[in-house]
Amino acid sequence: MCGIIGIVAKSAVNQALYDGLTVLQHRGQDAAGIVTSDNGRLYMRKDNGLVRDVFHTRHMRNLPGNIGIGHVRYPTAGCSSSAEAQPFYVNSPYGVCLAHNGNLTNADELKEELFREGLRHINTDSDSEVLLNVFAQELQRCGKLRIDENDIFAAIARLHQRCRGGYAAIAMITGYGVVGFRDPFGIRPVVFGKRDTELGVEYMIASESVALNTLGFDLVRDIAPGEAVLIDSEGGLHTRQCADHPVCAPCIFEYVYLARPDSIIDGISVYQARIRMGEKLARKIQREWPKHDIDVVIPIPDTSRTAALQLSQELGIAYREGFVKNRYIARTFIMPGQSQRKRSVRQKLNAIGMEFKGKNVLLVDDSIVRGTTSQQIIQLAREAGARKVYFASAAPPVRYPNVYGIDMPSVHELIAHERSEQEVAQAIGADGLIYQDLDDLIDATRSDNTAIKRFDASCFSGEYITGGVDRRYLDHIEKLRCDSAKTQQRAAQNEAMDLHNDA
Repeated sequence: MCGIIGIVAKSAVNQALYDGLTVLQHRGQDAAGIVTSDNGRLYMRKDNGLVRDVFHTRHMRNLPGNIGIGHVRYPTAGCSSSAEAQPFYVNSPYGVCLAHNGNLTNADELKEELFREGLRHINTDSDSEVLLNVFAQELQRCGKLRIDENDIFAAIARLHQRCRGGYAAIAMITGYGVVGFRDPFGIRPVVFGKRDTELGVEYMIASESVALNTLGFDLVRDIAPGEAVLIDSEGGLHTRQCADHPVCAPCIFEYVYLARPDSIIDGISVYQARIRMGEKLARKIQREWPKHDIDVVIPIPDTSRTAALQLSQELGIAYREGFVKNRYIARTFIMPGQSQRKRSVRQKLNAIGMEFKGKNVLLVDDSIVRGTTSQQIIQLAREAGARKVYFASAAPPVRYPNVYGIDMPSVHELIAHERSEQEVAQAIGADGLIYQDLDDLIDATRSDNTAIKRFDASCFSGEYITGGVDRRYLDHIEKLRCDSAKTQQRAAQNEAMDLHNDA
């Protein structure tokens, strides 16, 4: 997952882009970037690190213009090199920048096509650069000195025909404006909004509605699956459906973990969905553990709090905050490497002994992916004096890789793969374990918008809605993106940096 943002305003947008990216920081903590346009000239700043570390006053002063896009990166494809920080840029045609959230499942095929048909060289391992060049190539097919919205929408329609996978993207075309578009299945989220100012109407596109709210924009709606929304350089709004057979199937893991609770995605309140997850999970406990001996419900901060509180109310069991979180440690799920995740858990969480001592504790988390965090947190609870430690997951077992932009590439790194619930409980050291049922998760999520008939739940079900995901592809991405591959990539990057410094 990544966070993307684009603004067409009547005055300078650098501060608004910065502020919007800080709101979307939960979607990516590896790198950040902003590109602005001023009188046909582009200005860029991007680097590894958090938003606050990448942009200092001197950088902000060098980002003039009333049009711009931004990105926060979390590495799934490619590596965590500053060369892969976004937005990406190509100078032909017109000068195009792009920020992307998601993953293309046919990126290698597209890379070959781009070179064979257009002699386009891809300089990184990022599929985002591939997506940018496909878009640029399709724009170039227009063969016109001046293009209009019809040409841009036609280029995106052809892009949809070529690209497979989950993607939400914002592109800035120099001299024309900003366009946001979403894959024909609507897997990754993207919304747009507007605000009225003394100078006129301004528009914003972003991954989540919370970014709009924070900057005073009113949410207009989600960009529909397959749709493109263009805000031209004069502030005019143009929309068009660019896919032949769009299907709304958003990623259900957005509601479980990725999105902020105060966001609304595809008409569904993330907060309300998590409340209903807690309700569903409590009812399953009542069915399957009618004689449980749970004394207290404790959430694992922060994402699981909403579900855990509702679960405790449904069960009539005390809810307590048993862990204090160090907010200066990044989200462990999105850390690039098992060793770093292991080190960070004890740095991130500290147990409050009085809430555990002599009690049978039910720990509630949003999900269990690799199991590393769960195992260490259970150990923390035991060290704090818990008599028994039960564990509840607001999501079903994660048993399959995610190929649409979430870092779950290797089945061998997923603790629930080919394990029963009892075997997972034993592996993480829990006295008992209960998972949400997939049907209950789907029902809890779609209650706000029953028009959504299906979700991408591939990491739970193994069903890949875009097609084209076979064993060969899964083996390929596992070799590229497993923790051992990332370790080798970082070692190579460090060695190259050392050589550069020595020189």
